[in-house]
Amino acid sequence: MSLLKAFLGRRLASSEAEDTKIGAVRGVPVLGLDALASAAYGPEAALAILIPLGAAGLVYMRPITLVILALLLILYLSYRQTITAYPNGGGAYIVAKQNLGTLPGLCAAAALILDYILNAAVGISAGVGALVSAFPGLHEQILPLCLGILVFIALMNLRGVRESGLAFGIPTYAFVVLFGIILLIGISRAVAANGHPVPAVMPPPLAAAAGTASLWLLLRAFASGCTAMTGVEAVSNGVPLFREPAAKYANRTLTAICAILGILLGGIAYLTQAYGIGAMKQEVTGYQSVLSSLIAAIVGRGGLYYATIGCLLCVLCLSANTSFAGFPRICRLIAEDDFLPHAFANVGRRLVYSIGILVLTTLAAALLIAFGGITEHLIPLFAVGAFGAFTFSQLGMVIHWRRLGARKHWGQLAINAIGAATTAVALGIIIVAKFHDGAWITVLLIPLLLLLFYSVRNHYRKVEGQTGRTTPIELDKDPAPVAVVIPVKSWDNLTEKALRFALTLSADVTAVHIYSDNAECDAIRRCWKEYVEEPMQRAGLAPTPLVCLSSPYRRLFTPLLEYLDQFRKERNGMIAVILPDLVEARWWEYLLHTQRANVLRSLLLLKGNQRVAVVSVPWYLERRRSVAKRREVENIAADMESAP
Repeated sequence: MSLLKAFLGRRLASSEAEDTKIGAVRGVPVLGLDALASAAYGPEAALAILIPLGAAGLVYMRPITLVILALLLILYLSYRQTITAYPNGGGAYIVAKQNLGTLPGLCAAAALILDYILNAAVGISAGVGALVSAFPGLHEQILPLCLGILVFIALMNLRGVRESGLAFGIPTYAFVVLFGIILLIGISRAVAANGHPVPAVMPPPLAAAAGTASLWLLLRAFASGCTAMTGVEAVSNGVPLFREPAAKYANRTLTAICAILGILLGGIAYLTQAYGIGAMKQEVTGYQSVLSSLIAAIVGRGGLYYATIGCLLCVLCLSANTSFAGFPRICRLIAEDDFLPHAFANVGRRLVYSIGILVLTTLAAALLIAFGGITEHLIPLFAVGAFGAFTFSQLGMVIHWRRLGARKHWGQLAINAIGAATTAVALGIIIVAKFHDGAWITVLLIPLLLLLFYSVRNHYRKVEGQTGRTTPIELDKDPAPVAVVIPVKSWDNLTEKALRFALTLSADVTAVHIYSDNAECDAIRRCWKEYVEEPMQRAGLAPTPLVCLSSPYRRLFTPLLEYLDQFRKERNGMIAVILPDLVEARWWEYLLHTQRANVLRSLLLLKGNQRVAVVSVPWYLERRRSVAKRREVENIAADMESAP
């Protein structure tokens, strides 16, 4: 079994695509982990902004969460309509492009791409933060743990959507059940204690108040808390992942995700104030995440704590799976419109877009390395992309309903109009509140991505303009014969095979040898006369000439390229350069050879002359086993022929 097959599984046929699709049960872990996991880092991000207020900051957590929940409800209703209107996939890019135009569509796509990359990095770093909370001894290993988990998620996604949904489903639903039980226990105790329960384990003390609440501080807290909604768009992007009827299963998945997320956010906001739990700086040794402190305060640090933290760790780390489901598909749509390399649209061995998965892995790894795997450093960059995509998508749906008839679809239009207005306001708040903390990076990257998109599209247009043809072939009445040139190192099997092939193309064949001393030149001339010229004369053929070019400074490519330029000027027709090429049997054997044929091929192609064709004639090195097997077969065949 090959290493690739062991890691990724057998190659799937295109006809098996329908078998890889999912329902709502697997749709939640595949497309909802981002949203569910954001319940851990979204409230913590808001509480981190409120740290200067001390214990007084907890009072503002509930109203901030109520605003976020109202926004979540608007997004839920809006995206249900998007899924119904675009059952083949209604992501922000498609909706904005079809209803607002290409440029708004690409702006939405750029925002989504950044959101997916940041989500992968933030989810994993938050998961490792939860792990470090439970096991402080791992604090120094934050970055290696982040990178290891990233590679694991990438491998699971390269295996296929169903496999990732099955593998990630168990920890997802275990977390929902366990954390739901803890929330019920915590709320019941808080109610019984008139809102002031006694913690089972005292949470870390809150910092002393260093200031008073201001509108600016509360807006920043709201902007950070909005990271809890970054995964809502994923379902509308991933509708094609669902089996038929796809829109039905997608809406069920969206409903489950938003309902669970709303319950988690509301419960956390209520209990953090009740138990007096605030945020800590992740760089500090002994760091405790908000959820770690909350769970310990409710049920202590026993078996239920570690089981829930374990599931939380899995869900947070695996929340990057939402990006691995969405990023390759948005890149595929953009590539099909010629705004990204076409390789993004190619389906891999497991019917997933492998190039997109690998690119996402690389970019997320770069982010984690650049920011040390610290969630707090990544959060300021987050949510700008998500809310940018939300806004373009909702505006696109408003135009969609207007085209279908505003009077007939006034209800749907009103919902999407409210969604567009609220997400646009939230986006403005997020950009302003987080600009100096790092959001400026995201704002700067979106125009750079647009520049990339249009550069790629311009390249494809240029290629189409130069290669496209709708006229018949041009036939010359007396076409000039092909002139063939063979670079020769020595007389060997490679040269012999290349020469025989060249003679099938044309009688006008010239061999060229580059030498650095006269003895070398004399030696190959004697070989050429004995093994080429004399046999060809005896066969009644014109001998193939050998041209020896002196290179006293031992340069190979420059003299040969200069000769080919002069050769081309002297001939009128096509010129074929035949390159004898040694093909090694094992990968490591390539390290033992100079690969001059590959270098020369690249140089000839880079010179870019339309009259010059480059042809490789391979000579395959055989393994000893292969040679022995071939001889065994030849002996058996000979015995059969001689048998009576």
